[in-house]
Amino acid sequence: MGSFSIWHWVVVLLIILLLFGAKRIPELAKGLGSGIKNFKNAIKEDENEVAKTAEAKPVETTATAQNTQQTTTTAQATEQKPTNTDANKA
Repeated sequence: MGSFSIWHWVVVLLIILLLFGAKRIPELAKGLGSGIKNFKNAIKEDENEVAKTAEAKPVETTATAQNTQQTTTTAQATEQKPTNTDANKA
């Protein structure tokens, strides 16, 4: 009574076949397998994305600071003094 014999497992298998049908069981197993595979791939993609983000953050910060400094320098260099015209005198 402590463990199941082969006949117990045969009865359980027959009940499962009656409930789901012979065609449905392989479809369920295939769906379960592809779901697990997709889950593992999503986890790997997330880990790769986090690693890339961690590596790219300092580079992006430095590049942004350099772009801001270049923009400020360019704006100062292109700034022109207003010319005296008749419209400005009036």
